[in-house]
Amino acid sequence: MKKTKNGNHEVQVLNMIASGTKIQGDIESEGDFRIEGSLTGTVKSKGKIVIGESGSVDGQVYCQNADISGKVKGKLEVKSLTILKESSSFEGDISTTKISIEPGAVFTGSCQMSTSATAPKVKS
Repeated sequence: MKKTKNGNHEVQVLNMIASGTKIQGDIESEGDFRIEGSLTGTVKSKGKIVIGESGSVDGQVYCQNADISGKVKGKLEVKSLTILKESSSFEGDISTTKISIEPGAVFTGSCQMSTSATAPKVKS
């Protein structure tokens, strides 16, 4: 069992969808979440969501921070920082406070940025 600090600096057990795993449905987590497999549905986290290079999400993502290296198609609402790594492919709408897009990342869609006072509310 691996413990880590979540986006709210609380110690949590790391949640993960492993490579080769396919999930259809909705996931809610109080802590951080790592996706290396594929998810079709909605994932909500009060912490950080990491989508690894082998990971993919087709649906909606709601979280405090997002670090994307894999593929996302859908809607992303991030309360604080969104990072699209060079290996990432994103198609859809992003709502965030801060965004970092590395050279090589593919982004097709729209991005709405707001100040922390008007940041999107992470749905619980």
